[in-house]
Amino acid sequence: MTTQVTDGVKVTVITDYQKEYSSPSQSHYVFTYRITIENCSPYTVQLQRRHWFIFDSNGYMKEVEGEGVVGKKPVLEPGEVHQYVSGCNLRTGIGKMAGKYVMERTVDGKRFEVNIPEFTLMVPFLHN
Repeated sequence: MTTQVTDGVKVTVITDYQKEYSSPSQSHYVFTYRITIENCSPYTVQLQRRHWFIFDSNGYMKEVEGEGVVGKKPVLEPGEVHQYVSGCNLRTGIGKMAGKYVMERTVDGKRFEVNIPEFTLMVPFLHN
């Protein structure tokens, strides 16, 4: 589990290797990640955009940017939490992801970036 707080918004990430959807002999590794976003600020905020950087251990980098997360732009009142699960495919059994969310305070429309902490994606048998 990896956690980071930026401007009162806490982002926590938990990852899982999806063995049943992966095919190591074909360099295809599938991972899921559960994101928990907690609004610890005194303001209501809405997630507007995401920007991801995805790396595998061969040095390949993929950039993903777009509106919302999994088709939603959640609004979080102070103290509220939003969770979602998404996934990615890698060509290697080890990789990492990091990024940013663009959030907006509903009271004044001020936009700010929230860091998504860097986290590792690793096939369990490679831990040894």
